[in-house]
Amino acid sequence: MTKEKDLIIAKIKEQKKNPNLRLILKERTEYFTNLLFYTLFDSDTEVEKNIEILEQTFEELVDLACWETEKPCSKIWQSYLEKLPEILQKLNKDADSFIKSDPAANSIEEVYLAYPGFYAIAIYRLSHELLKFGLPLIPRLMTEYSHRLTGTDINPGAEIGESFFIDHATGIVIGETAIIKNNVKIYQGVTLGGLYVDRKLRNVKRHPTVEDNVTIYANATILGGTTVIGANSTIGGNAWITSSVPENSIISNTSEIKIKKVI
Repeated sequence: MTKEKDLIIAKIKEQKKNPNLRLILKERTEYFTNLLFYTLFDSDTEVEKNIEILEQTFEELVDLACWETEKPCSKIWQSYLEKLPEILQKLNKDADSFIKSDPAANSIEEVYLAYPGFYAIAIYRLSHELLKFGLPLIPRLMTEYSHRLTGTDINPGAEIGESFFIDHATGIVIGETAIIKNNVKIYQGVTLGGLYVDRKLRNVKRHPTVEDNVTIYANATILGGTTVIGANSTIGGNAWITSSVPENSIISNTSEIKIKKVI
């Protein structure tokens, strides 16, 4: 039995060929993400104390994730810290858009505490700024953590403007090169994706652009890097769009529904 066990262990070790795959990085990133959220929003959390813990945790993440030793990853924290007030300001505008857009929202506190769409936006904004400093793995782990909790998948590379509103959240996918401008509203099941998947498209814009004041209703699918949804447009539920839409448009996907009364 010992020889059989030794053989199994040897086979497992042989398959573990990636020396940088350390799952503790994922766990510590989730801890870091929670710390950030509490620091920015929780009234009972001491900001100064949490900032110190955040810095220590970030240094730990850098040791785990910064494999290119020539890059000064340790200098990122101060630059990122300086961005936090600006990120919080944007998130407060997002929360305000929830109050203005959703009649079911009873208070601003409810938005912060109970809305998965707001949480997904918050973690996206926190991860997006961190991505700009050239440390891609940690931001991706942050948004995947949010994805698991909310059902909303926003790649940290997407560019999203101010006053963003996501209702119900579940099933939304926003790709890496998507551009969403200001005052956009998105409902459940919406996909902003690519026309097809090919490794050669890396570093190429392959996801749509959504201009100001656009509303996209449930289960609409919008694909392609050259696809632009013009400002002030409304995209109806279940629409399938692979080409640009002029501004001030209303796009609907209609099907005949017959109602028969049965006696």
